[in-house]
This record gives sequence, structure tokens and C-alpha cells, in this order.
Amino acid sequence: MNNSLGNTARLLGAGLRALLVLTVVCGVIYPLVVTGIAQAAFSDKANGSEIKSGGQVVGSALIGQRYDLPKKDPANADEAAVPDLKWFQPRPSNGLGTNSINTQYQLLVSGATNLSGDNEKLIQQVKDAKEAVVKDNSVPGYQVDPADVPADAVTSSGSGLDPQISPAYAKLQVHRVAEKNHLDVRQVQKLVTDNTDGRILGFMGEPGVNVLKLNVALRELTQK
Repeated sequence: MNNSLGNTARLLGAGLRALLVLTVVCGVIYPLVVTGIAQAAFSDKANGSEIKSGGQVVGSALIGQRYDLPKKDPANADEAAVPDLKWFQPRPSNGLGTNSINTQYQLLVSGATNLSGDNEKLIQQVKDAKEAVVKDNSVPGYQVDPADVPADAVTSSGSGLDPQISPAYAKLQVHRVAEKNHLDVRQVQKLVTDNTDGRILGFMGEPGVNVLKLNVALRELTQK
């Protein structure tokens, strides 16, 4: 009996010591080392890829956001958002449908529509979005050809929170942004060119334009 109790005590003691050591190593030392390396080598990414303007954080380079006019009734959750056409607009955020808490780039959940290509609801969404893109971006002296509207201008991304648009969609918005901000078209075109990211390592993915970075550059230009 004594031997049995002694063996049990030794096993419990060994288990407790192992628990203590693993807790310190895996729960304290390892997180501190990883956090320290991340802060030293990748501080920007480790802190959420924050973008600042005027000394204030205005968003993350990883998360899309809308640029809308203020609501007439802020308390009315059903009031439709109206885009502020002074700014470059992101791609649609229809990823989670009308019954979701994240239909307008709210940072709570994300997801795709899961609608098939022949789904009538999706087809109607695309038609409505295309009509709006053509109407909003056609200004005196520049008429948008419906055939030039790129796919990302009328469809949401898989997450519904994509921060980038294609260079084609950004260029399609140039004349409208220039007209609304009383800028020369060439100035706005240069902003798009300067804020266009190439393929990763030169061959992976597609070129893209981060809408938040582009609008921060636009704000700085208009303030000058």
C-alpha cells in the first residue's frame, strides 16, 4: 500500500512539474519571444497594418471600408448608404447578405455570398451595380462604356472585406474623382499609378490598388 501511495505521489509530482514547466515555456516564454521578434522585425504587420493620416489611425491596409455620405437619420439602420463620390469607392460588400450584421464593411464577421453564377439575386445585384458604376462615373466629357466595367466593380470578394480594387476599376473612377474635387485628371491618374501594387514577387496574384491608401493620398492632394 505504501509503495502504491508513493508511486502515485511521484507521478502526481512529475505531472505537476511538467505542467508548470510547459505553462511557463509555452504560455509565457514562447509568446514573449514571438511577440518580441514580430515587433522588432515586422512591427507594422504585427500591429495590424495600420494606416495613418494627419497623425491619426484611419484604418488597416488589410480591411476594406466604405466612403459614404452622412445619413440623414443616423438612428435609422434601414436607411440605404449613399456613396460619397468625391472618393474612390471600393468593390461591393455583399458577402453576407441582407440579414447579416456585416453587409457594409463592419468588422464583426466576414464571408462570401455562396450564390451560384445563375442565381437570380446575384444576377440582379450585378446588373444594379453595373448600372450604378456607369451612372456615377460618367461626367461631362467622359462617358463610361458598360463594356469597360471590370468584374470587381460589380461583385464582392470572397471575404466581403477586400481592401483592394483592380487598376482598371481605379482608372475608371479617375474622371469622376477629378471632377468632384476640382483636380486635373492627370493629377488623379498619377495618384492611381503611384498607389498600384504589382504582383507578389513579380508573378503571384494580380496588380491591385489599396482604396484606403489611395484616398489618403487623395486627401493630402486636395489639402495642398
